[in-house]
Amino acid sequence: MQGNKQSALAQRLRALRQARAWTLKQAAAATGVSASTLSKIENSLLSPTYDNLIKIAAGLDLDVAELFTASDAHMGTGRRSLSRQGEGRQYETPYYDHRLLCTALSHKRMMPFHTRVKARSFDEFQDWSRHGGEEFVYVLEGEVQLYTEFYEPARLKAGESFYIDSRMGHRVISLSPEDAIVLWVSTHTDIGEE
Repeated sequence: MQGNKQSALAQRLRALRQARAWTLKQAAAATGVSASTLSKIENSLLSPTYDNLIKIAAGLDLDVAELFTASDAHMGTGRRSLSRQGEGRQYETPYYDHRLLCTALSHKRMMPFHTRVKARSFDEFQDWSRHGGEEFVYVLEGEVQLYTEFYEPARLKAGESFYIDSRMGHRVISLSPEDAIVLWVSTHTDIGEE
């Protein structure tokens, strides 16, 4: 667990819940994430999976990036957000180090990440990752293996990519001696579209 990075998420999540005057039980009902899990996240005892971040954001009617920091107001036509080299919101899980890019806008339809893939074996994961939307991953450095529940595993090296329906169970591991680096873009479905 990374102190500052996780405490920012913990503080923001607690503030968002309290601004709505919700108990943990009410937040759990809205997000589909258990009250005990929400409590652990708020107390920096648990790093939530991306699947849980999506559920929490949807339940709070926010973008995933807004769980880490408030974004600019919805700007309508002509929106723009920049991420300079090395910028972005860090979010670490046991399997991936994500840097959320272009986080200043609210109500985005896709979420870009610069990700370091730390996982080395499918057995490290407790279960498949599965959520609404689609994902595109472009391998920048190293080599990864994509596991999906309906296809044979696929090896991809730098310069190669995949695009999947995120409702299908999936996981990505690094096959490189060093952690693989990828550009990961995830879309989400609006509530009620699944």
